Amino acid sequence: MSDYFDRNADKGFTRVYKKETPDILAAFAAFDQAVFAPEGREIPLKYRELIALAVGITTQCVYCIDGHSQNAVKAGATEAELAETAWVATAIRAGGGYAHGRLAFKLAGDARPHEH
Repeated sequence: MSDYFDRNADKGFTRVYKKETPDILAAFAAFDQAVFAPEGREIPLKYRELIALAVGITTQCVYCIDGHSQNAVKAGATEAELAETAWVATAIRAGGGYAHGRLAFKLAGDARPHEH
């Protein structure tokens, strides 16, 4: 991932969004700010950031992992909480593989000869 990840330089490409789709960028920014507002939400910010980190780990988005791990720490998350978040994401990803693996058995039936 480090081949294409450049924390600072990559942000410069936001200019394309600003030029080509400023209305959508503004709407997304407002949405993101509402989701991660420090106050006024039922789930405390630290937990929303840990949720976002788990999703980033699960989807393997290096940008999400970078931003949300830092934001979680700024919101008070400990290394133990980051570790447990990573394990939760790992369990969900592995569980998804297990559950969807069962579909292989189900769908393989379409290739089996039907007995008469």
